[in-house]
Amino acid sequence: MAAAPWAGALARTGHHAAKLGAPAVIGGAEPPKPLIMLDPGHGGKDPGAIGLSGTYEKHVAEAAGQELRRQLLATGRYRVAMTRSSDRFIPLAGRVELAQQHGASLFLSMHADALHDPSVRGASVYTHAHGASDSQTADLARTENSADRYGGPLVHGASPEVQQILASLVTEETRTGSAHMAQAVVSSFSSRVLLLTHPHRHAAFAVLKSAQIPSVLVEMGFMSNRLDEAALKQAGHRAMVAGALCDAVNRYFAAAGVGLAG
Repeated sequence: MAAAPWAGALARTGHHAAKLGAPAVIGGAEPPKPLIMLDPGHGGKDPGAIGLSGTYEKHVAEAAGQELRRQLLATGRYRVAMTRSSDRFIPLAGRVELAQQHGASLFLSMHADALHDPSVRGASVYTHAHGASDSQTADLARTENSADRYGGPLVHGASPEVQQILASLVTEETRTGSAHMAQAVVSSFSSRVLLLTHPHRHAAFAVLKSAQIPSVLVEMGFMSNRLDEAALKQAGHRAMVAGALCDAVNRYFAAAGVGLAG
C-alpha cells in the first residue's frame, strides 16, 4: 500500500527507530528513551485562528513547537518528533496516524485558537471525552474538528489503517495517562502562565483519539484576546510556555516511574 500523502511530513530528531529485522539485544541494553510527538496545530492552507492584529495561529503553534522540541532534547531524556516542522497542511487523521506509527509515548497538540468572547484569556489543556465539559469547549472542539475542510477530498480517502485507529475506543489506561499529563500541565503552568478558570477541560477532539497514546491539546492562549496575541508573538513568552510544558513532561514521566537519563 502506498504511503499516506502526509507521511513524508514527519520531522524527527534524536534517535531513530530501530530498523525492522534488527536482532534483539538481550541483557544490559538501556530501554529506548520515550518519544514525544509534538503536534503544532493547523498549517499550510489552514491558518487556524487569526488574531486581531493579523497573527496566524499556525505560525505561533509552529514556533512554540520548535522551541519545545529544543528544550525537550536539551534534557537528554527524550526522543522528539513533530507532525509538522514547516508550514504545511496535515489532516487530523494523519496526525494521529503519525503518532501511532512511530510508537509515541505521549502526544502533545499545541494551539492558540479564538473564542467568541474576546475578553477571555489564558492557557488551558484538553483531553478526549465523548461529552464536552462546557459549551465553550464544545465550540472549540467543533472548530478544531472542522480543520479537515481545508484538505478537500484527500482527507476522506483515509487508509483502512487510519480508519481502524480512529474507530478504536480510547482505553481506560490511555484516558488516565492523558488526565495525568493534563494535571501536570496545569501544575507547571500555575506559577508561570495565566490559566483559564477550570483549566483542564474535555471534549471529543478528533486529534486526541489515539486508543493507546496519552494525548492532550494545549491552548497556549487565545488569538481573540489582544493581550494573549501580543504575548504569543514574543519569543520570550513562547520560551516560557515551552519551559512550562517541558517541566510538565518531566513531571508526567517522573510520576509514571519511567527511568530517565539526565
